[in-house]
Amino acid sequence: MTYNRSLVALLTHYGAAPKACKPYRAKTKGKVERPFRYIRQDFFLARNFRNLQDLNGQFSAWRATVANPRVHATTGRVVDDAFALEQPALIALPALPYDAVLSVERRVSKDGMISVDGNLYSVPDTARRRTLEVQNHTRDIRIFEDGVEIARHPVLEGKNQRRVDPSHRKAPPKRQVVRSERPSGLHRSLDFYDAVGRRLSTGQVSR
Repeated sequence: MTYNRSLVALLTHYGAAPKACKPYRAKTKGKVERPFRYIRQDFFLARNFRNLQDLNGQFSAWRATVANPRVHATTGRVVDDAFALEQPALIALPALPYDAVLSVERRVSKDGMISVDGNLYSVPDTARRRTLEVQNHTRDIRIFEDGVEIARHPVLEGKNQRRVDPSHRKAPPKRQVVRSERPSGLHRSLDFYDAVGRRLSTGQVSR
């Protein structure tokens, strides 16, 4: 059995372990999926909100006045009462919240860039692999090669933006100026050329 690494990391943070449901067993799988369907249909359906803070406030009010005071259709128990009985057996939440990170693979272009959410970010010229791991955090983009962070960029706003870190590019090699040297036999004094000029003017040129 192979589990998604991100899911395992989330469960480990909260002290839980994954358990796969048997294929085609609605009795088992439905217990997991049904609460999400209830929230989606009873809370989110046709709801408007201004921002995340407003949405969280509406959700807290909905839980306190609608979801938790209701009698559960399957157990026949009030949700608030059932939770009060089970709460002493629950483990405490971690002191720090889980840092949810979207990790994907991206291919490096010929000009040393990777694309994330419609924007381009530079990769160091020293990178050896053509496919790198990218972590999309809230405020920055982090690029990894073989598990080692090799680049970090602030998240660009909008689309079709491009960011190149100057330290990612190697400086072009300095061009060496090669001075041409004439063979020693071609170096002649000015007197020689003066004599040749006089002979040419008098027609005294040997053939």
